[in-house]
Amino acid sequence: MTSTVSAEPVGAVPALRRLYVVRFVFALAWAALLWAQGSELTLAARLLLFLYPAFDVAAAVVDARSARAAGPVKGLYVNMAVSALAAVGVAVAGASGVAGVLGVWGAWAVVSGLVQLLVGVARRPMGGQWAMILSGGISVLAGASFIRSATQDAPSLTALAGYATLGGTFFLVSAIRLPRSAPRN
Repeated sequence: MTSTVSAEPVGAVPALRRLYVVRFVFALAWAALLWAQGSELTLAARLLLFLYPAFDVAAAVVDARSARAAGPVKGLYVNMAVSALAAVGVAVAGASGVAGVLGVWGAWAVVSGLVQLLVGVARRPMGGQWAMILSGGISVLAGASFIRSATQDAPSLTALAGYATLGGTFFLVSAIRLPRSAPRN
């Protein structure tokens, strides 16, 4: 899960910055909609829960395409597969209740967090990646917390809104930091 080259070209930086901003906006909108749903596993909540990892797949595809000039980052392909499995897993787990959804979401957060951390480390030479590295590590911890909360009495979906908000904030920080710390020709 390392990149095929040490750094991506400067031309990939604007595309990555735009993607990070889009991911920030999506995460905040998604979190607000999930928060408004509460902890009840309605059809709308189930759709939102499917949509988040599905959006992650699409974002990874865009990221991989923008990184292609430097050689694709293998971790992005792993992320696409893991997020696609998570989208299906969350949809299936929705039939069993909140605990099932939290278990699947937690496993996804752990694995995708590890991938995000490794991709961020591989991209360190391009700059602006410390927030992605930190976000990946926090995702691993949050995922473990979701798995644990799935075994507790009365598990709640609202923690996922906080998770998305924090993750989105890290994408915004990286978007802001990226142009300032990107290598210059």
